[in-house]
Amino acid sequence: MDLQLTDKLALVSGSTKGIGFAIARLLAREGARVIVNGRSEEAVGHAMKGIAQEVPGARLEAFPADLSQAAEAARLIERFPAVDILVNNLGIYQPSPFEEITDEQWRHIFEVNVLSAVRLSRLYLPAMREKNWGRLIFISSESGIQIPVEMIHYGMTKTAMLAVSRGIAESLAGTGVTSNAVLPGPTLSAGVEEFATKLSGGRTLEEFEKEFFQTVRPSSLLQRFASIDEVANLVAYVASPLSSATNGAALRVDGGVVRSCF
Repeated sequence: MDLQLTDKLALVSGSTKGIGFAIARLLAREGARVIVNGRSEEAVGHAMKGIAQEVPGARLEAFPADLSQAAEAARLIERFPAVDILVNNLGIYQPSPFEEITDEQWRHIFEVNVLSAVRLSRLYLPAMREKNWGRLIFISSESGIQIPVEMIHYGMTKTAMLAVSRGIAESLAGTGVTSNAVLPGPTLSAGVEEFATKLSGGRTLEEFEKEFFQTVRPSSLLQRFASIDEVANLVAYVASPLSSATNGAALRVDGGVVRSCF
């Protein structure tokens, strides 16, 4: 299917690995010009090389910066005053018992996961309104619906993204600009694989995966980790002109972890 993304300019924050990388790669494959973002020049260069090897002729722009920082976001918009597609993917997570999460940790995870998305959306929305076309996409999580007891602060940020996404969509009624949230479930990104390896206790990844879905996420209908490409597939559709009737939605690609048909 042609997603009609040729010549669209897309920014994917935090796109040097994991879900963000898969989104950037797929958007490039669909003909979009993609701004690849990560905190270091080395990481951005490595990601761009990987995309270029898989997508000959990919049109890529590098922007190494920590986009949780207001000064870096200001520098970004100076270089790219407008984008057609903004994928707010930048995010961090850290398992920790609630009683041990400090005020500073609460502030930091909010600034990275939520405020970065708020800031970038605020900066790029005026140009989208003027053009009367644009896509704002917030990468939330099933953890925003089913708050994980081991990462309450992370779950809070993903719930906040749902509120921000829907609120913006309400403000866009009657325009050609849409705002949606995508909620991945357990996904086998590089970070999750590293995390799983640390907790595996010598077990293989397959053994860890089986136990994880038996004990930690038993409600999963998929009963396995999703791939980063399976998440990217949904994001690419939402980013496309074909999704024009999808607005203000929380779209789950969670493998059925959330026990709800809505």
